[in-house]
Amino acid sequence: MYEVTIEQDFDAAHHLRGYSGKCERQHGHRFRVAATLRFDKLDNIGISRDFVDLKQHLKEILSRFDHYPLNDIPPFDKVNPSSENIARTVFEEFRSRLRDQGHALHSVTVWESPEQHVTYLP
Repeated sequence: MYEVTIEQDFDAAHHLRGYSGKCERQHGHRFRVAATLRFDKLDNIGISRDFVDLKQHLKEILSRFDHYPLNDIPPFDKVNPSSENIARTVFEEFRSRLRDQGHALHSVTVWESPEQHVTYLP
């Protein structure tokens, strides 16, 4: 089994609705997102999947969040833009891009600071 992980950053502001504390006010983060895929086999040149291709998919997904107030962007206009919900949303969008290619997305991890992160595993 091989695990391949790619990471990208994006900057965004958000606030948590229904939260009692300073996170209920608009604030920003440099979010770091890691997507991990699992592979059983390598291709004929000895790789599981081209990093360039995977990074492009993640970059395209995150570009709609970068430098925007997350609370204004679906699905975060309806659900809180918590790290947990960001991880699940990125996972679902990434998985849908890879569905036809037979690759298994294992997890997505989101850091909102260097000291704390959330991992989503379906």
